[in-house]
Amino acid sequence: MVSKPSEPVAVKILIAGGFGVGKTTLVGAVSEIRPLQTEELLTDRGVGVDDIEGVEQKTTTTVAMDFGRITIRDGLILYLFGTPGQDRFWFMWDELSAGALGAVVLADTRRLPDCFPAVDYFESRGLPFIIGVNCFDDGYDYTVEEIREALDLDAGTPVVLCDVRRRDSGKEVLTALVKHLLAVNEGEKAAAR
Repeated sequence: MVSKPSEPVAVKILIAGGFGVGKTTLVGAVSEIRPLQTEELLTDRGVGVDDIEGVEQKTTTTVAMDFGRITIRDGLILYLFGTPGQDRFWFMWDELSAGALGAVVLADTRRLPDCFPAVDYFESRGLPFIIGVNCFDDGYDYTVEEIREALDLDAGTPVVLCDVRRRDSGKEVLTALVKHLLAVNEGEKAAAR
């Protein structure tokens, strides 16, 4: 008897964080398909509304979402949804988070407070997440423990240093999230026994 291959498991993941932290770059770097991006040029309408301090070179912004896909291993596919970073687009987060199993919150040490809203959002909804610290060349060299303390994270929340421009680094972040999701799931099963 020939066994029928099982259907792949598809997992919805959010990529969140502040404006200019690298969400679009991460989705684009790891996606095995051409990513869908809703990038628009920054215009004068954002002056006084969007805080571009520290990312003055940025010329575009995500206005709805980014979407990509990556196969982690045979039978496990991650669908990546990058959220918009500016608070004027946060109304999209509730829609994007529906059905998500977990999230990556990208942090920039030059603008660490910009990831607080994403951390608060996922903590308040009980959605497991990890922190991916995108290490910019001109960023600050904080240790993982210093970042954990600054963000007031639970000891079980992984913090991963990364360079989201590099595919292998982005894959390490996603692998850390999948491992964290499995650990959370096992913890919930053990607590239910």
